[in-house]
Amino acid sequence: MAFGGFNDKQQAGPMADINVTPMVDVMLVLLVIFIITAPLFTHAIKLDLPSAKSAPAPTEPTTISLSINGAGAVFWNNDPVTLDDLNTRLSAAAQQQPQPQVQLRADKGTRYEVIAQVMAAAQGNGIAKLGFVTETPQSTKK
Repeated sequence: MAFGGFNDKQQAGPMADINVTPMVDVMLVLLVIFIITAPLFTHAIKLDLPSAKSAPAPTEPTTISLSINGAGAVFWNNDPVTLDDLNTRLSAAAQQQPQPQVQLRADKGTRYEVIAQVMAAAQGNGIAKLGFVTETPQSTKK
């Protein structure tokens, strides 16, 4: 390697040697890290795990569609029902195992009072799962 001197009379050329010492230091540190961590990857604990049979898959609950149009008429799976008949049907549905899921669909123009009555009837008869169904907004093409 060429080192600069204190002699001002000589023209010093550019230093063309690469200092590889920092690169060797980094490589040695990485080598030590891999040597230490490599046995940890192959270390395993031998276990004799018990075998178990899985339970049968639970049956999926049925879905009841309650629809309310803009005039406030209630429909049970597309069949029109009165509020008294709705209470009877919801009571019978709540007794089923597994309990059915009730999906509530309401027109935009439906009064909230009717929706609240249907929700109260479902809750009062023991329906645990009540969901609201909405439409996704349509994308407009330009």
